[in-house]
Amino acid sequence: MQTWSNLTAAALGRDIDNGKINPVELTEFFLSEIAAHPLSDRIYARTTAPRARGEAMAAAARAKAGLRRGPLDGVPLSWKDLFDTAGTATEAGSALLKHRTPTHDARVLANATLQGAICLGKTHMSELAFSGLGLNSVTATPPCINDDQAVAGGSSSGAAASVAQGLAPAAIGSDTGGSVRIPAAWNDLVGLKTTHGRIPTTGIVPLCERFDTVGPLARTVEDCALILALLEGRKPCDLTGTTLKGTRLALLETVALDDLRTRPAQGFQDALQRLTNAGAQIIHLKAPEVTEAISLAGILFTAEAYAIWGSVIEAAPAKMFPRILERFRSGATVKAADYLAGWRRLETLRRTWADRTAGYDAVILPTSPILPPNAHRLMTDPDYYLTENLLALRNTRIANMMNGCALTLPTSQPSCGITLMMGPQQEEHLLRLGQAAERALA
Repeated sequence: MQTWSNLTAAALGRDIDNGKINPVELTEFFLSEIAAHPLSDRIYARTTAPRARGEAMAAAARAKAGLRRGPLDGVPLSWKDLFDTAGTATEAGSALLKHRTPTHDARVLANATLQGAICLGKTHMSELAFSGLGLNSVTATPPCINDDQAVAGGSSSGAAASVAQGLAPAAIGSDTGGSVRIPAAWNDLVGLKTTHGRIPTTGIVPLCERFDTVGPLARTVEDCALILALLEGRKPCDLTGTTLKGTRLALLETVALDDLRTRPAQGFQDALQRLTNAGAQIIHLKAPEVTEAISLAGILFTAEAYAIWGSVIEAAPAKMFPRILERFRSGATVKAADYLAGWRRLETLRRTWADRTAGYDAVILPTSPILPPNAHRLMTDPDYYLTENLLALRNTRIANMMNGCALTLPTSQPSCGITLMMGPQQEEHLLRLGQAAERALA
């Protein structure tokens, strides 16, 4: 029991399967760890203990009868507080949604429950998911595993902290511009951004519906593969026999390497060397369409976000953190013609990007050019907040703008990740390549 908090979700599932772990005892262990942890109030918005205990009892009965529904049947998971949970408040990190209690589970939560996963509770997040920092003065700011005075990354901040602090084997988050990958990278985890539209977002509090995606944060690529299958209600992809030998990886130079700070640069260079030593060929790539696509992000994200939330926000703007409120309101002045023209141009840029990267196994880049910023300084230094906020999601947003899937992996430097990107619907190939890369980077 002493080591359960450090085991992967896959390992816990295997031990349930071979009778070494009872799901009821496992669930009680994590509920006890959450209750005893000195920072748990900054990580979990609320636990779902009665639900978790009922699901654990059912999982234990299936395990005893030899009727487990999948490799993660009986394994507890945490859920970002924007996934609707029947009978439990789902507030998306915002006072605007205080006491909002849905009557049905989000579809992905329902899928996971049918596969036997146990819902531990709801984790804190950036306000309405509109920040990559993880700073939330309205509810709570989860801690970074490497510096409890630094932010954890957002918007799936509590999701990452729950895993990194040993309060959940794995977590489910959402990613609109990097909200799975930044907190995963800053907390030395693996994070998967899925293709837009692959996993249903029914019952998820939206930010930008044309960009919102669902993805796991976990300790290993194997866990991410198992959770992807869990969320979709299907069998996991085969990760056996993976290798980097003969792979061609495009190192994106455009935008992604700008303003790269010392430790992220060190982690990235070390990772490149390890990938090369494992047999990968690294080819430098310039892609001017990336620069233009990133320039469109402000229009496309803020206009849609304000279209969704404007009336709710303006009914009680004082309930919001001023900097998040300002970001939402910037979408109010975007002209419909500019928004539509932006989407038309982005579709063209996506086709150019797909053609340019078609000959490579994956594109690689640093997950973030910066380290987790200090939370107090973000609150008190406006210039610091502006600089760090702009840089935090810059690299991750590329995959969202180009409609791909992406996987961040830890490097030798704490809180510094490396990202592998592929085209849409390539998650199985990405996970196989990611597992080979994970071995090389270990």
